[in-house]
Amino acid sequence: MTLPRNLVPILISATCLSSAAFAADGPYHFIREIPVGGSAQWDYLTIDPDSHRLYLSHGAKVDVIDVITDKIVGTIENTPGVHGIALAPKLGRAFTSNGQEAKASIVDLASLKTVSKTTTGANPDCILYAASRNEVYTFNGRSKSATVFDPASGKVIATIDLGGKPEFAVEDGPSGLAFVNIEDKSEVVVIDLKTHQAIHHWPIAPGESASGMAIDLEHHRLFLGCDNKKMVMMDSTSGKVVGTVPIGAGVDANSFDPSSQHAFSSNGEEGTVTIAHEVNPGALTVVQTLKTVVGARTMALDTVTHQIYLPAPTPSFRVLVYGPTPSK
Repeated sequence: MTLPRNLVPILISATCLSSAAFAADGPYHFIREIPVGGSAQWDYLTIDPDSHRLYLSHGAKVDVIDVITDKIVGTIENTPGVHGIALAPKLGRAFTSNGQEAKASIVDLASLKTVSKTTTGANPDCILYAASRNEVYTFNGRSKSATVFDPASGKVIATIDLGGKPEFAVEDGPSGLAFVNIEDKSEVVVIDLKTHQAIHHWPIAPGESASGMAIDLEHHRLFLGCDNKKMVMMDSTSGKVVGTVPIGAGVDANSFDPSSQHAFSSNGEEGTVTIAHEVNPGALTVVQTLKTVVGARTMALDTVTHQIYLPAPTPSFRVLVYGPTPSK
């Protein structure tokens, strides 16, 4: 995700901020905020539901937050320009994409110490642990490529030409595929995980310049957050666009909850999260426009608690937490 990391401060009064953060008219509502502090430089965040830990890219480091106590319990250091964090709990490893040094860190999850680093293409952005193949992929913005490496040794296995600037990627392990948004071409590239080849280039029209991506594995659907304020639902077996819904401006992340069949889009410029319901594999409908905070552009979903986490830049850097609204 390549929006500027040094955001211009947004002046919001405490009263307006409170009303925005707490407003809800639908299935989700504000729960709490987690103070982080420090500079408002961040990109992706990811959560491990089993350990109750949230991993938040933060400048040249990754903050590790216990979401039970809402305390920072550790830090992964020396990750210059970190964009993404991928987790492999069964291996006891985490992986970070360090955009400013064109490297990926291999990190011991227990100690949060860096074991080694792997050289990637220029400006590695999204990073994906492909569990079905036990391989790590970095998606390199300036190189327009993907670097594939072994999670234990760090040895580079393959470099895949993507033909454009990659943004976010997801894995479909049972199908042996990965999907990645190509932002400057308004398409999705399909990667064969076994052969390390780009096998399809699918246009996303009427969507344009997608950044966020999520997947419904059961129904073979991709959800793409597009810069022209659309969420596109695509058939991941054919590349056919089967539905769209309107979203807010400045989308930078998408998530999908298989339990509720809700697809989420975090719209940073507008300060909203669009929540859409997959009624069936051919129908997507908006059920809520959740008010958040302007600048809250990235997001992580805990599929166990069904809570979503959004970093917010002002008035101090913190993470906002929203969850299902209790039934009356």
